[in-house]
Amino acid sequence: MLPIPIKTEDMMQEHSLLEINDLKVAFDLRQGSVMAVNGISLRLGKSKVLAVVGESGSGKSVTARSILRIEAPGKIISGEINFNSPNHGEVAIHKLGSDSEKIRSIRWNEIAMIFQEPMTSFGPMHTFGNQISEVLMLHKNLTKAEALQQSIESLRSVGMPRPETVIHQYPHQISGGQRQRAMIAMALACDPEILIADEPTTALDVSTEAQILELLAERQKTLKTAILYISHNLSVVSNIADEVAVMYLGQIVEHAPASRLFSAPKHPYTIALLNSIPRIDKEYKGRKLEVLVGNIPDPFNHPLGCKFHPRCPQAIKGLCDKTQPIHHTVNTHWEVACHLYNP
Repeated sequence: MLPIPIKTEDMMQEHSLLEINDLKVAFDLRQGSVMAVNGISLRLGKSKVLAVVGESGSGKSVTARSILRIEAPGKIISGEINFNSPNHGEVAIHKLGSDSEKIRSIRWNEIAMIFQEPMTSFGPMHTFGNQISEVLMLHKNLTKAEALQQSIESLRSVGMPRPETVIHQYPHQISGGQRQRAMIAMALACDPEILIADEPTTALDVSTEAQILELLAERQKTLKTAILYISHNLSVVSNIADEVAVMYLGQIVEHAPASRLFSAPKHPYTIALLNSIPRIDKEYKGRKLEVLVGNIPDPFNHPLGCKFHPRCPQAIKGLCDKTQPIHHTVNTHWEVACHLYNP
């Protein structure tokens, strides 16, 4: 990947489409309240790709769904989600109701999402034509015939074979890879400013995965679409991201330009994730890949201090197990929340 050009803070703010500041999202369950997202801050620039990575249960998808105000049954407790909308100007999304007219005009039109599992995301009782056309008729004021024709073109643009036939089919009638293409076609139908891709290649074979990634990269390049790419797979992220935010237990533990993070990760969690991926430039000679020991803690029983310290090989007794680390600036646009980098 080419080096990321460094910009000043003013330039970053000027070109920001989406800013998340100290966002907290909680779920009130029978057993108690769970803070799924605990004070994260992110900024997505125009035509950039920001990847949010981490293990399952780290809060990635909840963050993404909060941007579209479909976080229910979760609830935004505090923080801000600000969107620089081309149609509405500056929009404080966190203040909008989930069914408000403004968020409905933004959702799927200016900010669209590729959901993690297209088989369950598409309605099983409706054809692809009905579901994609509905988006176009709602946001582009097209007639049913016009919307159907544009839906076919949208499917064709993502490499769907026989789009004229697929448009009349139901989700169960085509393969997983084709369903994912249909989901991308639906998400891109209105040419959104921001595309949220939540694990878009999950459960796909490697060849289909490569095609999907190539498709997203091409659309991002030609349409200048900003992408928030959510994944647990760092090897995939390395091929598409400009910046990477690493999440653990609802918090950002490291945020850096992709080229820097992959060449010299700082946080022990990021290092462990990268060490668990086989690399072609390493000789293993019978050695096994390193394994990240342990599991993400019980959401009802977070450890004191650094949330990662029970699994961290570099944990400092008496510090990491008692005091929550703050974010330290390692370099320009590079932050890490770890006691190893105390000034």
